[in-house]
Amino acid sequence: MPIYVTNCGKITLIYRSFNEEGGGITNADMKKYYEEYGRKVFLYLNTLCGDIDTAEELTQETFYQAIRTVKSYKGESSVYTWLCGIAKNIWHSELRRRAKHPVAEPDLCAEDTSLRPDEVVEKNDEKLALMRKIHALPEQEKEIVLLRATGELTFREIGQLFGKTENWARVTFYRAKEKLRKEQIL
Repeated sequence: MPIYVTNCGKITLIYRSFNEEGGGITNADMKKYYEEYGRKVFLYLNTLCGDIDTAEELTQETFYQAIRTVKSYKGESSVYTWLCGIAKNIWHSELRRRAKHPVAEPDLCAEDTSLRPDEVVEKNDEKLALMRKIHALPEQEKEIVLLRATGELTFREIGQLFGKTENWARVTFYRAKEKLRKEQIL
């Protein structure tokens, strides 16, 4: 599978190939979407997988799939919501792939052995505890909390992403937040 990184110039070749196939999307459009939403999609995926390298790879795959399926975009949601939906599906595919072909992953926490001031360590411990609690939530609640907190999506966009109403997204987010509060995390 080729690499889709803009700074290497390869993503431009992909845009052109899909344009030549009648994809109906221009280099300027996809470049604009990548520049506008690439970082946000990366942050969303990073919160789901917790690994920068995997998040980068999945972000590239998200934009590749967006280019391939641009004709299916109906405009019923924002481009960012559409991209997050693609990213979510790619993440779920990655989880299924990992379940079929488990690989021993290195312990990323063990690599950081440098000494830090007590305040920084305590703050990092609190963040880690919060992320563990968030990841312990049911899948749907976890995604809503992460989309709201790191993806900067509105409740309306979250509702659209899940095929539900804005009110459903608000209520589900509130309930998840209350679960975290009961654990004395928030």
